[in-house]
Amino acid sequence: AVFGISVLLGFVVWGMIGARYVWPALRDRPRTEALRPVLFLHAFRFVGLAFLVPGVVSSDLPAAFAQPAAYGDLATSMLALLAIAMLGSMLGTIIVWVFNIVGTVDLLNAFYQADRLGVGLTPGLQGAAYFIPTVLVPLLLVTHVLVFRILLGTDAGVGRQGGRRAA
Repeated sequence: AVFGISVLLGFVVWGMIGARYVWPALRDRPRTEALRPVLFLHAFRFVGLAFLVPGVVSSDLPAAFAQPAAYGDLATSMLALLAIAMLGSMLGTIIVWVFNIVGTVDLLNAFYQADRLGVGLTPGLQGAAYFIPTVLVPLLLVTHVLVFRILLGTDAGVGRQGGRRAA
């Protein structure tokens, strides 16, 4: 229950921060400038490699969870860096879409695998990496939603629709 409560509260707090501070700071920027800080945040997804480090996580952490979570995060990090380098071009926009879809699916799959394998129920399996699904993953999923919103907005100000700000 503690793990589930921690994840839920992570979503609540990051959702509130995203709605109150992050989205208002991004919504009036051109698409490229709105995407850049979010992509830099996701460039740190290499932190998910911690799931492969003995001593950081328990040696009993199921590989069926650890490997896809770690390598999915690494791939998402690389896609974020590539997208940053290509921002402003049509190829850059395509890479941002790929980054956002891959990154979102990776996180949702990690939650599914963790639930299926009981990772959140067995104390100590995640070791020091416990902060990743409880603090970082909610932040990352909230910002993936923001990236979808930015990508689907108009480029003159991603939060503007017909001259008015979108809610």
